[in-house]
Amino acid sequence: MEVVGLVLPVFAIIVTGWLAGSLGYLSRSLATGLIHFAYNVAMPALLIVTIAQEPARNLLEWRFLFAFGGGSLLCFALVFLAVRTTGKHDLASSTIYGMTAAMTNTGFVALPILHAIYGQPAVLPAAVATVFVAAVMFPITVILLERQGAREPSAPAGGLAMQILLNPMVLSTLIGLAWATAGLPIPAPVAAYLNIIAGALTPCALFAIGLGLSVEGLRAHLATSIALSTVKLVIMPLIVYALCVLSGLNPLYTVAAVICAAVPTAKTVYVLAHEHKVEEPLVAATVSMTTVLSVGTLLVALYLLSGLVPGAR
Repeated sequence: MEVVGLVLPVFAIIVTGWLAGSLGYLSRSLATGLIHFAYNVAMPALLIVTIAQEPARNLLEWRFLFAFGGGSLLCFALVFLAVRTTGKHDLASSTIYGMTAAMTNTGFVALPILHAIYGQPAVLPAAVATVFVAAVMFPITVILLERQGAREPSAPAGGLAMQILLNPMVLSTLIGLAWATAGLPIPAPVAAYLNIIAGALTPCALFAIGLGLSVEGLRAHLATSIALSTVKLVIMPLIVYALCVLSGLNPLYTVAAVICAAVPTAKTVYVLAHEHKVEEPLVAATVSMTTVLSVGTLLVALYLLSGLVPGAR
C-alpha cells in the first residue's frame, strides 16, 4: 500500500494539470513558464543540496554504482543505438529516446518508497542513485543535446565547452560535487533556502507535464510509449538485478538498486525535452504511462524481492 500511496499522488498532479488545460481553466502556454522555472531555478537548487550534503566517500560504493549505474547506461545505449541506426532521428531525438527509457525518478519515488518499507538504512543507496542520475545521466544528456544545438560548423570547440559548462544542471552538479569533496557543511539558512526552492520542482514539473499533455498526443505516441515503458519498468530492473548478482552486492543494496531502476521515468527528462524542443509529446506520454504502470510493476518487484531483506517494515 505504501507504493500505491506514493505513486498515485504523482499521477494525480499530472491529471490535475491535464484537466486545467483541457477545460480551459489555464492556458497550455503557461507550461513553458513552469518548465523554465523548473529547469533554471528549482532543479539546480535540488542538485546542489542533494549532492553537496552527501559525504564524498558514500558516493563511491562501486558495486552499487556498477549495478544501478551500469544498468542505466546500458539501457540508454541500447535504446539510443536502436533509434539512431534507423536513420529517422537526429542526435538530440535519439538522446531523448534513450533517456526516457533509462533516466529514473529516484529522488521523488524510489527514495520515499525504500524509506517507508526498509527504513533509514535504505536511504543511502537511494541517495547514491539520485546522485548518479544527477552527476552522470543529466550531464550526458545535456552534452549530447547541446552538441546537437551547436549548429554553426565554424563555432570553436571552446564555445561549445563553455555552453555545456554553464548549463544550469551541469554547473549545479559540479558545485555540489565540489562541496561534497571539500566536506564542508552547508550553512542551515542556505540549506533551508535551497530546499524551499527545490521543493517546487515536483509540483511544477508534474503539473506542466499534464498541462501540456493532450489526448491526441498520447494516442499518437501510444505504441512508442508502451515500448519505452517496457524497457524502463521491466527490462532495466532485470538488467540491474543481473548486475547486482554478478557483482555480489549485498541484499539491501540489491533491493534498493532494483527498485531505483523500476520507478517511473524522471520528470526531468520532460524538462530537458521541453527546454530543447525535442520529442516533448512523446516524453510527456511516457512519463504519464510509466507513472501509472509502475504502481503494478513496483508491487511485483517488491513482492519478488521481499525475501532478500527479512527486516522490512
